[in-house]
Amino acid sequence: MNEPRTLLSIDRVSKSFGRVKAVEDISLDIRENEFFALLGPSGCGKTTLLRMLAGFEPPSDGRILLDGRDITRTPPNKRPVNLMFQSYALFPHMSVRANVSYGLEMERLPAKEIRSRVDAILTTTELVSFADRKPEQLSGGQRQRVALARALVKRPRLLLLDEPLGALDKKLRGAMQLELKRLQNEVGITFVIVTHDQEESLVMADRIAVLKDGRLLQCDAPRAVYEHPCDRFVADFIGVTNFLQGKATADGVLTSNGVKIAGKVPNMLSPGVATVAAVRPERIRLFPSPETANRVAGTVEALAYQGLDLQLHVRTPLSDKPFLVRVTADAVDRQPVSAGDQVELGWDAADVRIYAD
Repeated sequence: MNEPRTLLSIDRVSKSFGRVKAVEDISLDIRENEFFALLGPSGCGKTTLLRMLAGFEPPSDGRILLDGRDITRTPPNKRPVNLMFQSYALFPHMSVRANVSYGLEMERLPAKEIRSRVDAILTTTELVSFADRKPEQLSGGQRQRVALARALVKRPRLLLLDEPLGALDKKLRGAMQLELKRLQNEVGITFVIVTHDQEESLVMADRIAVLKDGRLLQCDAPRAVYEHPCDRFVADFIGVTNFLQGKATADGVLTSNGVKIAGKVPNMLSPGVATVAAVRPERIRLFPSPETANRVAGTVEALAYQGLDLQLHVRTPLSDKPFLVRVTADAVDRQPVSAGDQVELGWDAADVRIYAD
């Protein structure tokens, strides 16, 4: 199977504002027809990087290539790139059809071609029945689709999305995540989305680039980033993780409370070095079998019901903080657990990630 062709190359790009380095020496290759996420906390440089891709900010150093052509100094209106803002910025006095066709009319395309392309994109985004409505007559999700249709109708090589779902409520945001992914597959355009929402990136993206303080920490498929974070920051930022501080041994970590945790120790960590062991709550089993590598007794302090599963807060000798354990509601139905119960927890050595502390 042939590797997808690279569409966009970010080559050692940096951006400084005075003494502040917003983006520092980032290199990335983004593939054709890929849904790519730039993920990180506020101030990590992801929006600055997106604005450089759009042409609104010139890099201080480095190059940006699209289809092999250097567009680093190409103005925004000369790039085959579209940027969709969080606010959607629809014209309130125009109908859906007029909003979508506006960009094509500014290009002075023939009326027949405009009509054909607008009809096609309204069908793709399931907006045909709303074509004559004004934005104020639409729901948040419908307005989001109008903004997306307006961006896609110009057939950009690259579509940039800046926190596009941030204004939606949780339930609608979940639905629109799948909708965006469906549309991206259907139109076959490369999407680059900026978000600080870990779940959003895990659901939609083919690959995720995690940024911190202007630097690229990790770039990989969602499952790889979640299951194999490159460092403690990524493990903590994406999802929920239990951290146990201690010192490295030949085959695990000896916690500060004197409990041995079995796990694979990276080669660069010598025995005795300060480390932290990380284990995801969903990897922990209640009442494990005797052969489970890591087992510890504890007391259930609290339960948080979350619909499909329960999150238990269990006090153990492992650390001063309660251990978080995620179990399915079905498992708890079979073996009920209440606050104050004594339980045993267990997890495999393969589920432990060990990092320098």
